[in-house]
Amino acid sequence: MDERASSRTFVSRGGEKLAAALDAFELEVDGQVCIDLGSHVGGFVDCLLQRNAARVHSVDTCYGTLAWKLRRDPRVVVHERTNALHFQAPEQAFLVTIDVGWTRQHLILESARHMLQPDGAIISLVKPHYEAGPDRLVGGVLPEGEFAAVVAEVLDAIERVGFRVAGTVESPLRGRAGNRELLAYLQMPPA
Repeated sequence: MDERASSRTFVSRGGEKLAAALDAFELEVDGQVCIDLGSHVGGFVDCLLQRNAARVHSVDTCYGTLAWKLRRDPRVVVHERTNALHFQAPEQAFLVTIDVGWTRQHLILESARHMLQPDGAIISLVKPHYEAGPDRLVGGVLPEGEFAAVVAEVLDAIERVGFRVAGTVESPLRGRAGNRELLAYLQMPPA
């Protein structure tokens, strides 16, 4: 099934995942500047716009994948052919959202830190099957018995790079191969 047609509310399944996290963490983006790392089709971007974000910077290494309705929205600033690890944000954001798949959390968070305003936060989609080594996967799927251990390792790595894990929620949708995912709500600890 085409990802663009898989969701009734958002341009992709990612929007449903982010909406669940924003609701769970009671996070309001109304009137705020946001940065979305790993936008692809734009499910997270669409969700942020529907929650009345003032502006969303859409960052992705691909070209031409962001849905047309988002691309032409004046609140969206498109940064295509741009690696999120090297993105120089033109302004700081209240919220940085992350769905970067193959890039490990501790690496992308080092970059995202510089994009946040002092009271800003991050919601990152954690994919334990990407964080675990390939030796822990069975047919591309992380076995259920490995899930909790990998999540604990990832959350520990997140805190080691200087973020406070303010909460986690399991994604309402599994990854394409059936892998469980979760969304982490991250804040910088007080100075």
